[in-house]
Amino acid sequence: MLNIHKILYVSHAADDESSGLLQAFGVARNTGAVIKVLLVCPSVPEGFEEFIALCEEALLKRVRSEIESAQKRMNLNEDQVKLEIECDCGPRPAERVIRRVLSDGYDLVVKNVEGHNQRKGFKAIDMELLRKCPCPVWLCRPIERPQKEIRVAVAVDPECGAAGTYDLAIRLLRWARMLADSCSGTLHIVSCWDFDVDEYLRRHFPLNATEEELDEATEVARSRHHSKLEVLIRASNIGGDLQLHHVIARPDNYIPLLIEEESLDLLVMGTVGRAGIPGFIMGNTAENILQKVSCSLLALKPSDFASPIKV
Repeated sequence: MLNIHKILYVSHAADDESSGLLQAFGVARNTGAVIKVLLVCPSVPEGFEEFIALCEEALLKRVRSEIESAQKRMNLNEDQVKLEIECDCGPRPAERVIRRVLSDGYDLVVKNVEGHNQRKGFKAIDMELLRKCPCPVWLCRPIERPQKEIRVAVAVDPECGAAGTYDLAIRLLRWARMLADSCSGTLHIVSCWDFDVDEYLRRHFPLNATEEELDEATEVARSRHHSKLEVLIRASNIGGDLQLHHVIARPDNYIPLLIEEESLDLLVMGTVGRAGIPGFIMGNTAENILQKVSCSLLALKPSDFASPIKV
């Protein structure tokens, strides 16, 4: 079991909170973690300061009602999930959330996807959390299935020579396995390899090679990549029901299509930053995938990632 002790659930109290609360409660029930519900809302305009207390009271009342409803849907007693609620109003909500993570040592941030009808991709606050939050970020979309039918997938790249990216791949597999065990039991492992022989060799270069020789070279590359994937899975020490999706494809094209075709509910993936760029920018592939996925997302960063946000 993963060491998840403290979960920060971020609420806007503006949209239906049920999706995020149900998914947060599910993790807390399985790990014994304590949940802090942080209600973030914009600053009250100048001249309306006298209404701050009334505004916060109304928002907190709504959040408490949503929490009670989610607990009833999951048949949870108050003793089964420990939580506290706090209201935090002010500008730059993503930065305030990240500062809480840094100062209070949260292991996971859970939040509904910004924008009630946002079917694909992520908007400003969500993207800032994905880029800058040091702990895993779980962005929730509605899941209609019962928990025991929820389908979990993880995207990994076995070409991870650096220690940081290797560690991240192992953590991705272990997080995904833990979540799949509490859901359908089947873990979909997605790994794409880019060996574009048609584009770079067959079309553009006058090689003295037959089609059969090029096909053979492709198969050797595929087999090598698949072997590295199997080694990575063994190193993660996960078991259970595994379904491999190992294909020649661009991951930012294939993964969103697989989510639709397999009706996947949760994707676990890593976001890797480019060193030396202020503000932390994710790699192009990760950015492209994020803007196309239509399911809930759990995003992890390398363990040595340092957020540009300071306490």
